[in-house]
Order: sequence, then C-alpha cells, then structure tokens
Amino acid sequence: MKTGIDLDDFDRALLAEVQRDNQTPARILAERVGLSESAVLRRLRRLRRAGVIQADVAVVHPAVLGRPLTLHVLVSLEREGSALLDAFTRKLRGREEVRHAWYVTGEADFVLLLNLASMEAYEAFTREVFMDDPNVRGFRTIVAMREVVGPAHRR
Repeated sequence: MKTGIDLDDFDRALLAEVQRDNQTPARILAERVGLSESAVLRRLRRLRRAGVIQADVAVVHPAVLGRPLTLHVLVSLEREGSALLDAFTRKLRGREEVRHAWYVTGEADFVLLLNLASMEAYEAFTREVFMDDPNVRGFRTIVAMREVVGPAHRR
C-alpha cells in the first residue's frame, strides 16, 4: 500500500460501507455517503489502486466447506533468522487449513487462524507442520466455540 494516502470523511464513510458489504450497488453507496454515483466509483477505483482496499472477497461459512472447526494457534520458533521465517511462512501459505497467519511480537512468533474438518485433521496438521519442523519450539491451541463478532455480525 502506498503510504501517506489522504483519506477524507467521504473515503472513510465509503470504506465503512464496503467493509460491511462490498456488493452494495454504487447508487446505494452514493446515497449513504452523500456523493454522486460517479464520485463513489472514482473513489473506489482510487482506493483499490492505492492498496487501501486490499481484496474483494466472499466470506464463506467454514462448515459449508466441510471445515467447521476453527482454531487459533500460537506458534513459537527456536530461531527467527530471515531464511527460517521465510521457510515457515512458505509452509503456512501452502496449507489450505491456514486461513490467516500473522508474524507477531510477544510470547509467540506467529498467530494462526485455522479451519479444519475435525480434531483428527488438526492432529495430522500439527504433526506435519509443527512436530516435523525442528525449528518449531512449541504451539498453543485455542478452540473457538462460536464467532460473536465478524463479517456475518456487521449488518
């Protein structure tokens, strides 16, 4: 993303709207933020070009895809050299169970958001991704019981 992009109140209102539903027609967005439809379209193009809007995606319920189990995992590495971090990041990007991953500071080195079919699938994942990697010192798992804030709750 380009740094230093100036966002005015109209941009911020427009971003709030498309974060709730990016399929809202431009004419409705225009009514909601107080701009013309053409101004809304111009601003959206500018925000996408600048990288402010990073992606237009559909958020699909994981259970529909056969992955109802949501887990957050804190991963600690033995060493954090560039090559080791890059290798671990590549491994995570290659796993479809990994929905999001963040390199973080604090007690863990990575925080992962996973969607899996079952605890058995998670056990296989931990063996392949964590236990077979000599650079993984340890991991802590947090099982999500239900989502209370997220895209489905923003309307």
